[in-house]
Amino acid sequence: MKIRVCQGVSGIIIVTMVTSFMLVYNSSSSNRSSSSSASSVSSHRLDGLVQSTKKPQRPKRLPTPTLEGYTGVMDHKPLKMHCRTCALVTSSGQLTGSKRGEEIDRSECVIRMNDAPSVRYQQDVGRRTSLRVVAHSSLQRVLRSRQELLNASQDTVFIFWGPSSCMRRDGKGHVYNNLRLLNQLLPKLKVYIISRIKMLKFDELFKKETGIDRKSSNSWLSTGWFTMAIALELCDRINVYGMVPPDFCRSSSHPSLPYHYYEPAGPDECTMYLSHERSRRGSHHRFITEKTVFANWARTLDIHFHQPDWKPAAVATSMNSSYAPVPAGS
Repeated sequence: MKIRVCQGVSGIIIVTMVTSFMLVYNSSSSNRSSSSSASSVSSHRLDGLVQSTKKPQRPKRLPTPTLEGYTGVMDHKPLKMHCRTCALVTSSGQLTGSKRGEEIDRSECVIRMNDAPSVRYQQDVGRRTSLRVVAHSSLQRVLRSRQELLNASQDTVFIFWGPSSCMRRDGKGHVYNNLRLLNQLLPKLKVYIISRIKMLKFDELFKKETGIDRKSSNSWLSTGWFTMAIALELCDRINVYGMVPPDFCRSSSHPSLPYHYYEPAGPDECTMYLSHERSRRGSHHRFITEKTVFANWARTLDIHFHQPDWKPAAVATSMNSSYAPVPAGS
């Protein structure tokens, strides 16, 4: 399956959506002051429980770490974000009927991918979204779901990834241009892109872990790859929901489930994984290879898999099992 390198989004489409963007988006901001007040009251109640002969003092809050290589589309500042626990929610049909929603929402941060919705699926995938990692090719789908994914996402951080031809800042990067226009229309949105140097570091990481050169093998790293690597920089503990083990689809007894939980009539998950993994023509993802890397990382890092629940085998594979965060890039 050949993946289009760049999907430009016309300015006309975005302009026609301005009215609906601003009405819903701005109306949702009115609840923030009351939420902030409630949080302040809760904080004072907690302080009152401290028994001490000295005047109670709040512990000093450590500065939020800066994650270099993720750049704001308007101010070009790096992303500052950190989470103790993260729920990384895949888009897999494995989540259908799982009833993991409340468990997912108890995490400090909830990470989703592309245009995967939560509305109508809260019982299985939760309600909250702290971070959404989006492929350049999914921008149009995100815009089509604008009321849920954009207008109601004031507190969500969006990280868009794509080839440099789409993300360049010299006026020729179509995706970058449209993200800037979008952020001008919705200035409260937290929109970031992955820098060119950081993208090269992700390629280097893939080759280091697999021995496969992404370009020469006509492979595209999946959004899942970027999301997992970002989560390792962002989170102390990662709970992954809906990701099958690497050998799952090679078993003749595996169940047939949709590739996406929100597209029940869509392609079969394992059919998609195997066809991409075996393809040698055109551009394709290495879904199973990536999952093997994730399993190796989970042997030494605080990564846990749920729905299905599984742990990587204790015996290391031929791949490298160590992970160091991707070096920062500008």
